[in-house]
Amino acid sequence: MTRRSRRFGLRKSAVPAVGVLLAAMIVTAPDVGAAAPSELTKSAQNLTHPGANPVEHGDTLNWVLDYANTEGGPTTITDPITGAGSAQTYVPGSLKVPPGWTPAWSQDGTLFQPNDPGAATVSVRATNQNARPGGTTLTGNLLPPVQAASTATGGDGYTPILHRTASGSVESWNIFHHAGAAAAKLVCVDLSAGGLCAGGPWPKPLNTTPGPFGSGNTGDIASAFIEQYVHDPVRPGVVYYGGTTASGTGVGCLDLEQRENCGFFPLATNAVTNIGGLVASGGNIYGVGSTGQVLCLTMTSRAPCAGQPYAAVAPGNGQGSANYVGSLTVVNDKVFVSSSPGGQTPVLGCFDTATTTACTSWAAPRPIGPAPGYISYSAYTAYNTTGNAVGACGTAVGAAPTGFCYALDGTPLTPPSVFSSLPAGELVFNPETVTTADGHVRSYFGSWGGTLGSTSCHDWTTAAACAGFPSPAAHPGVNGGSTRDYGYAYDSTTKCLIGLGDAGVLFSEDPMTGASPCIHSGVTIDLNPSAFYCDGGTGHVQGYQNAKLENINLANVNLAASTVTVTDAGGTVATPAIAPDGTIDLSGISYAAHPSISIAVSLVLNNGSDFTPTNHPSVTVTYRGDAPQVCFQTTVAAACTATGVTNGATGSDASGAITSNTVSFGVKPGAACLPNVTVNKEICASHHAADCGPGGAGPWVKQAPVGILGLLLAHPYWRITVTNAGPIGITAAKVNDSAQPSCATAAGTFSLAPGAAKQVYCSSSVLVVLLPLTNTASATYTPVGSTPVTTAGSSATACNLLCILGG
Repeated sequence: MTRRSRRFGLRKSAVPAVGVLLAAMIVTAPDVGAAAPSELTKSAQNLTHPGANPVEHGDTLNWVLDYANTEGGPTTITDPITGAGSAQTYVPGSLKVPPGWTPAWSQDGTLFQPNDPGAATVSVRATNQNARPGGTTLTGNLLPPVQAASTATGGDGYTPILHRTASGSVESWNIFHHAGAAAAKLVCVDLSAGGLCAGGPWPKPLNTTPGPFGSGNTGDIASAFIEQYVHDPVRPGVVYYGGTTASGTGVGCLDLEQRENCGFFPLATNAVTNIGGLVASGGNIYGVGSTGQVLCLTMTSRAPCAGQPYAAVAPGNGQGSANYVGSLTVVNDKVFVSSSPGGQTPVLGCFDTATTTACTSWAAPRPIGPAPGYISYSAYTAYNTTGNAVGACGTAVGAAPTGFCYALDGTPLTPPSVFSSLPAGELVFNPETVTTADGHVRSYFGSWGGTLGSTSCHDWTTAAACAGFPSPAAHPGVNGGSTRDYGYAYDSTTKCLIGLGDAGVLFSEDPMTGASPCIHSGVTIDLNPSAFYCDGGTGHVQGYQNAKLENINLANVNLAASTVTVTDAGGTVATPAIAPDGTIDLSGISYAAHPSISIAVSLVLNNGSDFTPTNHPSVTVTYRGDAPQVCFQTTVAAACTATGVTNGATGSDASGAITSNTVSFGVKPGAACLPNVTVNKEICASHHAADCGPGGAGPWVKQAPVGILGLLLAHPYWRITVTNAGPIGITAAKVNDSAQPSCATAAGTFSLAPGAAKQVYCSSSVLVVLLPLTNTASATYTPVGSTPVTTAGSSATACNLLCILGG
């Protein structure tokens, strides 16, 4: 079987669901023995009237380009929209490119931009700097071991917010805590590149008005003291934070993917002067105000929960200042709130989200400090040895850090013992709790004050300090050991902790050994093969194939300790091994059962020497399927001058320049665009032949008057006027006159533009008898872009004196 026949065989199964492909693929077979060039194949679908050809004014067309790549390497595909703005108009937001490709739009056909300009688009483009033969692959760069990096200005970043962009890079964001409204306080670090994100200068201000991040000290919302963030589960890249404005306290919104503020949602008036952290439960975001009231926002609608703010379950603190000292944690459907009222013992209260009141057995909060004068910055969940959440805790700081824990019914639980190894005066903050590679549930506490910065680890599974982890773990290789840790974010792909603290230095830490940096790497690749196609068809995908480590020396990877986890929306699908050659077999995963999967590759490295400025280790995932597609939509212009639409594309890759076939459609005129052609046949009423020829004055009438034709023999002169009063022209027009063929001959074949007319003059010698001779003429023509039409007939009568008298 030739390559060409195989390609057609694959495409036969891809029957569009939304329309019939209106143009067959045109594929040029390669020369025998020569390397097969890549191919671009253009087709189209009429989404408004599936299968219709010609198309109609106002129809939406889906232009589909199949790209069969044989060579790989940097690839560019350019698709000009022929007749953009006149014959057809680009549909905003309709450009679809395969995953891993970068779209671009142009308003002049030359300069391309990364943002969709809408209907002004005249050309679209798709690029892939690492295209692979076949095109059914997706590559993600492995994250280099995260090295220590300053987070700009040395600000008080508190804890990291990890974000994986749509393009695959990994970022760490942070907001300087307890910063005034105007102060610039948002920072982004690109962990993949090892420096600040593009788009600086950083830090940037936070603003309540939706829109792109600004610059300078131009913010209008103050940040919280103990920051806790909520990630929106259905809006990728959206993060909520607590903040206070001149008029009230509530929830601010960041869209990390779009690099913009996404609003502010007030939950209390300015009587509540500041806010604690945020947590999520049951689709709602919960916070606590300086008055102790529980605040609530419904995430989907971004509207305040009914009846909020709710009554306090713990006393407020920080009223009139910028600092609420305390935190929140969620256990099942209960929100636990810690508070450190000035001069009092810190306490822990419990809020029942089902009843919106204090939890049963929690009418009074429980102490989380030994005596007045202590404070607690934390509230965290307690687990039993089987990993189930069973209560909540807080750690008091003062003379020496001490933990206090309570079960859901308010009875005491044994607290973590790791704080006993910390010096007096050490400040302990909220932990990051994760399930580590050995299956244990562990909490990592950042602290500083008595130390320059350290991590303490409690293993809930063993109810003891974490085995193999220093107690506490300092970071002597990071900023001279001065990190002043606030907290950490766990990257489940690399299985590293990313830490941040008062020193403003971002660093990584191995959660099993406490070593910094964490010499791990990894990448998560979300593979949805159907996203490679945009013609609405089925049968494009035959199954999953494999994944492979690339651009990395496998001798530098501890393959035995490295893992691969394949998941879908329902959970873990498979945990395939990494073969000695770096391949990962995915062929046993059913595409029908799992049409979209995520492949998380977590590598434990012997060293990070493969990660250099010029070498980027990666993972490439491959599935078996048809060539990928680039699509965009246009709307056929309503103007009657739009008589046809055309599209074709060009490209280039390692095989050279590529040109697609061209697909063209006529446009069937609608009622408002049809010609209005009429025929008027007349007879000359003059006694003088000079008045009856071409351009003659006539008069021209519908019936010859008395005395013109005489009694029997006469030469009648005829004039036939064909008029096009419609909005479009006609072609291939001719006169039909069976009684006087000379009139049809005189007319010949002609065209008429809109508003134009043609007059035909002819005569004949006839024997006029007593009865009248009525002559009828019509015209047959072809509207531009349509099929032939014949007009109604028009008659004139030749009649001598006797037939007139006979009546």
